Amino acid sequence: MSTADAPAQTVPQLGGEAPAILIIRAPYYRSIVDGMTEAAKAVLQEACATFDIVDVAGAFELPQALRIALRGRTKYSGFIAIGCVVRGETDHYDFICQSAMSGLMDVAVQYGICLGTALLTVDSIAQATARSAETGANKGGEAAIACLMQIALARQLGAV
Repeated sequence: MSTADAPAQTVPQLGGEAPAILIIRAPYYRSIVDGMTEAAKAVLQEACATFDIVDVAGAFELPQALRIALRGRTKYSGFIAIGCVVRGETDHYDFICQSAMSGLMDVAVQYGICLGTALLTVDSIAQATARSAETGANKGGEAAIACLMQIALARQLGAV
């Protein structure tokens, strides 16, 4: 399925306390990450969620920052990881993509957190732009919806 074929998602409405979300961004490709961040913020605002935003150096640091956040004083209901890795001419792309995605999943599963992921792993800036534009299937908005859906599930199952 391509991005263009993805079904439109609706923002889940959560009852109870407004969720607090931490958006962790790797703004190496600033315009791409900013586009996804704006879409995520719009979804969170529609859901009446509060949010904080922190930046890290790159995609490799996203899982590290997620784990650091879990040690912090502020307790978040969920997290959104946003970044972009564009394929280059070396194996660096493969190492960074695999490590970052596996790291995010490892932290999420180990600590049972609600995580939406918008880490683009693309062949070109054009592909990244298509997935971060104001119109169309913006992966930042999709990650925010995924995070909120996980929070709704955790609440339904009494896990929070």
